Amino acid sequence: MSGSTHNFGNTQKIDLSGQKEEDLRRIILTTYDALQAKGYNPISQIVGYILTEDPTYITSYNNARNLMRRVDRFELLQILIRDYVQGGKKD
Repeated sequence: MSGSTHNFGNTQKIDLSGQKEEDLRRIILTTYDALQAKGYNPISQIVGYILTEDPTYITSYNNARNLMRRVDRFELLQILIRDYVQGGKKD
């Protein structure tokens, strides 16, 4: 094995700053609107991009493709899962 070591016994903690989270939201909403304006199903296209990181899922209209390329998919998924779980606890 190489000289790198991994400590798989500890859970990593990721904290996003409020500004970074707001930037992610703005990018997703801009991309959503651009996809919808071009007649695509925005949810399906964004999910396809998140799963594959294939930029052809995102239209270049309104610079949406370039904006999405700046998004860290891990951070985006963290926000989506957190908001989904928190939304489910409101019942």
